[in-house]
Amino acid sequence: MLEVRNLTVAYGQHPALNEVSINVAPGEIVVILGANGAGKSTLLRAISGVCEGRVAGDIQFDATPLGPLSPDQIVARGVALVPEGRGIFGDLTVGENLALGAYSDRARHDEAANLDRVLRLFPKLRERQSQIARTMSGGEQQMVAIARAMMSAPKILMLDEPSLGLSPLLCKELFQNLATVKDLGIGVLLVEQNAKQSLSIADRGYLLENTRITHEDSASRLATDPAVQKAYLGAGSKTTRKAGAVEHDPMPTKPVVPAKAPPRQSVAEQGIDIDDILETATRVSRRPPPAQSNASRAEVDRVVASRLDDVMKEIEAAARNARQRPSEVARPGAVKPAPAAPPSDNTPPPVIEIYRRPRVEVYRRRPSGEFERS
Repeated sequence: MLEVRNLTVAYGQHPALNEVSINVAPGEIVVILGANGAGKSTLLRAISGVCEGRVAGDIQFDATPLGPLSPDQIVARGVALVPEGRGIFGDLTVGENLALGAYSDRARHDEAANLDRVLRLFPKLRERQSQIARTMSGGEQQMVAIARAMMSAPKILMLDEPSLGLSPLLCKELFQNLATVKDLGIGVLLVEQNAKQSLSIADRGYLLENTRITHEDSASRLATDPAVQKAYLGAGSKTTRKAGAVEHDPMPTKPVVPAKAPPRQSVAEQGIDIDDILETATRVSRRPPPAQSNASRAEVDRVVASRLDDVMKEIEAAARNARQRPSEVARPGAVKPAPAAPPSDNTPPPVIEIYRRPRVEVYRRRPSGEFERS
């Protein structure tokens, strides 16, 4: 069993973990839930011996302290970490990545059996052993990372955000594989943002908030906890309505009922004869337009003639301005420049420079070797 008691980690003056205590037994899945920056990744790195901060506390596995051991010795003891971002060797093949996972003496003796178990757990990797790892998809690379950790024959497998960047379909497949790892008798310590799916396969869970463990319970109870639902499962602030319960609105509002339109009556019901309507419309349309008096017609002609005179004056003024030079057109509000003084006898004559266009001569070489100018 992996036991962590009063683990404290600090990076300089910044505390990352404070008095954290957890335990993981073989054959169970334990999930750590918490917001970004709560210290989840630091917890896994401290257990695996690769934490860069100051680590204090007691970490034991099968009654053996892991604090004094180096990271490779911790892996040899049976505790393996799949870091965030997978951390595979992209330029090596899948088979070479898996072989590097079995570098410890304990895993090297059973390398063939471990490889067969890993390929049965991840059958897609059997036909991809010669493929370069970086050419695989994100989900396949995550399989390689977990399979490489499984090649060390771990008793406790720790995973840091394994579903990060995966599609929902690949996430579902990943968590199914983790449930299969649990059936092999391997303990799984899982740090995961996908709280819903991780709690669905986990046995127990811890809430890590502000560098401290604030709650511990079974996965089923954590999934139904209102605080966990609100913080990690996306539940709203309203409580779930019980079956058969009736909620009373403290300030009921009277529903607005739209007024019904009066029923439409037909032409016959209104007592109107269609023939009378047609006859009236025909008689009105044949009436001649009303005659205008001579006085009104003369007024209209006078207004039209006056408007035409104004338009013609505007056109003539615009034409005169267009024929003048720009300097002679007076602008509104502009100051007219003073006339230039006549040149005196001492003024030197203006210099006139003439530029000729350059002439380009083209020479062609004849078959005889002579050049011809064109």
